[in-house]
Amino acid sequence: MTIRLGDIAPDFQQDSSQGTISFHQWLGDQWGVLFSHPADFTPVCTTELGFTAKLADEFAGRNVKAIALSVDPVESHHRWIGDIDETQGTTVNFPILADADRKVSQLYDLIHPNASDTLTVRSLFVIDPNKKVRLTITYPASTGRNFHEILRVIDSLQLTDSHKVATPANWQDGDDVVIVPSLKDEEEIRQRFPKGYTAVKPYLRLTPQPNR
Repeated sequence: MTIRLGDIAPDFQQDSSQGTISFHQWLGDQWGVLFSHPADFTPVCTTELGFTAKLADEFAGRNVKAIALSVDPVESHHRWIGDIDETQGTTVNFPILADADRKVSQLYDLIHPNASDTLTVRSLFVIDPNKKVRLTITYPASTGRNFHEILRVIDSLQLTDSHKVATPANWQDGDDVVIVPSLKDEEEIRQRFPKGYTAVKPYLRLTPQPNR
């Protein structure tokens, strides 16, 4: 099954390091970040899980829940979490799915035969409160994820869901944004963007971030 942007994230029930997870129920009305790992006790993933734990306040401030996946069993996860806490100087505070039967891996297309017939690739999904998939990224095994980029995309999604804007290249929270081309009515533009805008081109109109 290929997961595309805008698809409803597949629901599932699976064991985890924090007990059985019914995914949609667990998400509730929050955003979610689901990210997969090829196996326990892998070095790059150890650093990623530790860094995710350190971002707990950042995720909470954005109404986001994090959940990881590995194909190893729960007992292995608990031993790995001990290593993560020790080596990364943190406390893993989110569940790690124990996908030993590959049920979730198959639902989310995490087994890529050209990479491995048995191990999951390192994919990440951002899921909104309506359970729609809003971002997918698949990383090579050699490259750790950039979680600052994940937070940046979530900031952009939450902003652009609430205002008729898009975010330009390398945008960071607080930077100017782009008024969407479909918004033509000048009176509506003045009401939505009282700080005004700069028309670089008729289709490229920059305005201060409206929720700042």
